[in-house]
Amino acid sequence: MKESEKYGIRLDSPPKYDWPAIRARKDKIVGQLVGGIAQLFKSHGVTHYQGFGRIENPNCVIITDPSGSETKIQADNIIIATGSRPLDIPSLPIDGKRVLTSDHLLELDNLPESILIVGAGVIGCEWAFMLAMLEVRVQMVEMLDHALPLEDQDTSRTIERELKKLKIKLHTGMKVESVTSASSGIQTALSSGKTIECDQVLVSVGRAFNTANLGLENVDVELNANGSIKTGSDMRTSIANIFAIGDVRGEILLAYTAIHDGVVAVDNCIGKMKTKDYKSVPSVIFTHPEVASVGLTEQQAGEKHDLAIGRFPLRVLGRAHTENEIAGEVKIIADRKTDDIIGVHMVGLHATEIIHTAALAIKQGTTATQLGELVFGHPVISESIMEAAHDVHGMSVHLPKKQI
Repeated sequence: MKESEKYGIRLDSPPKYDWPAIRARKDKIVGQLVGGIAQLFKSHGVTHYQGFGRIENPNCVIITDPSGSETKIQADNIIIATGSRPLDIPSLPIDGKRVLTSDHLLELDNLPESILIVGAGVIGCEWAFMLAMLEVRVQMVEMLDHALPLEDQDTSRTIERELKKLKIKLHTGMKVESVTSASSGIQTALSSGKTIECDQVLVSVGRAFNTANLGLENVDVELNANGSIKTGSDMRTSIANIFAIGDVRGEILLAYTAIHDGVVAVDNCIGKMKTKDYKSVPSVIFTHPEVASVGLTEQQAGEKHDLAIGRFPLRVLGRAHTENEIAGEVKIIADRKTDDIIGVHMVGLHATEIIHTAALAIKQGTTATQLGELVFGHPVISESIMEAAHDVHGMSVHLPKKQI
């Protein structure tokens, strides 16, 4: 709406956002989705107990309901799916008012005028873009050298450029040493000696695992060094009939991998032999523009492979121009000898949707040549995958001639 005149649409007045209405809509959607889960339980004959579960022995769970009453459940198998929570760090005591987690931000009555985001990973960057687009003044502090440090370095550089366009100040290679009250809000001291004053601070530096008070010590379930539950690729813990899935395993902290873990665990509970397959799990990040990836980064792949890399910038696409979203590119990393696709990295419009074409290609062992031969519709954003696959061999007809 702010750029509506580019589309030939004139608004009577500048558009304004209504944060309480935005939050109310979010709450309504979440309520509908949660209610949908309850209906699925009913449809499939799942009995749902509301309360706190504690493992008494390998075949018994005690559930304490909100009134304090206990119920004992006997089971042949137990699956632990207790997830994770925002990580607390001593220098940033979270109070839910000035120093917040992402959970707190979702429940604010009003947005602050300014905020410091500690951590420029996935959660930090997603919030930074949204808040800046809602006219909050945003600064970020990241201990490592780049935003989105686990993504491909080209992706990080692109996202850092987009942060700058929104006037988001990114401080890299620094830590927050302390947080103190100030006249206008709070003051944070950085390891560089710099101080930043803002209304609120968002802490997004990682997750802690919900393993306390579950009775794990009663059955000697083994934990990893970081406090997550240790499992094999079949989701079994150190106790043969007790499984763990999702965040609490500490491997990939995503809802959709948790679902995959759950399928593996249930299949093994009923006598099948199944293991996880994470080779083609995509990463999807809802920044603006969006970020998505699957497979290895260029840095990871270069340690074992002779690389051939194809790129295709979205600004070449007619669809990107009609949507007024030309930032970003598709990057395909292939083995020069075998032509196997090793990694695909995308920044741009609809990246979180079209990455699954690349994920399927990697899962099925498709080569860059074969992916380039797939005929895409036009004009669409996903044809950038075909063009990048062609560019692996310098054969994209919509790019200048490439020296191979």
